Amino acid sequence: MLAVHFNRFGPPDVLAVGTLPEPHAGPGQVRIRVRAAGVSPVDLALRAGRSPSSGRLALPHIPGVDAAGVIDELGTGVAGHAVGDQVFGAVEVARLGGASAEFAVLAYWAAKPPSMSWPEAGAAGTSVETATRALDVLGVREGTTLLIDGAAGGVGSVTVQLAVARGARVIGTGRRESAAFLTGLGAIPVGYGPGLPERVRTLGVERVDLALDVAGAGSLPELVSITGTPASVLTLADFTGPELGVRVSVGELGGEPDGRHGLALAATLSGEGRFRVPVREAFPMSWAAAAHEAAALGPRHGKIALTADW
Repeated sequence: MLAVHFNRFGPPDVLAVGTLPEPHAGPGQVRIRVRAAGVSPVDLALRAGRSPSSGRLALPHIPGVDAAGVIDELGTGVAGHAVGDQVFGAVEVARLGGASAEFAVLAYWAAKPPSMSWPEAGAAGTSVETATRALDVLGVREGTTLLIDGAAGGVGSVTVQLAVARGARVIGTGRRESAAFLTGLGAIPVGYGPGLPERVRTLGVERVDLALDVAGAGSLPELVSITGTPASVLTLADFTGPELGVRVSVGELGGEPDGRHGLALAATLSGEGRFRVPVREAFPMSWAAAAHEAAALGPRHGKIALTADW
């Protein structure tokens, strides 16, 4: 099969397109002919050799953990889906990639709704799964006031919408140029960076029940101050959290995920016009290096996607 891959760690130009062996669906899995795949921060870190997991990779490595396409092979034990179904989802966490190729094996997935474009669907999987688990861990429900630090990015923008769908009031931090974008997602925008407690007070919000840190920009002490307790804060990106008593994603969200419920809900909300996967830009697979370069640039309003061009 044709696949984006790299044989050595380095900048985006180490990415190439070539022929590699096809994967096959194992028990409880499906293989898809890929129509689109997402580009995530983990892909950039693994490719550059900056991730602690880079040393686990067997080269050549195919990047990408999110994908959407048409089922062409069913693993044993798979029910409710058939060859030819259009789906979106993610690969096994342990594989650390495999999506940016002609074929990919999904560990969890849901039916792609007609309302969701291929680039949206291809970029959705792990963002929806991570957002759903984070909201579950925090206990976000109707009437909750939730502050999301880093709300304009790929995970943040998805989390805003899923929290709003639960009936929560969401305050989202972002750069000044992100205010209209955040408002369109259903969040109350507030400026990003130091001095957050003062800016939140100017919104006239009586209380903030919970806070989620997606940005990893050192805001945890301020988020604890805003919510009143470390137990009300969860971070997905700042591993100094335990020093403050803040929960960290590795402990709370660890293990092999099963995001089918979250993906199915996102698909339903998309069909109702209440959810979208913000895609900043889509590139052909053969332009993967340019896509990785774009993914490293800000401001990050949503995701970067790759679409099949072979």
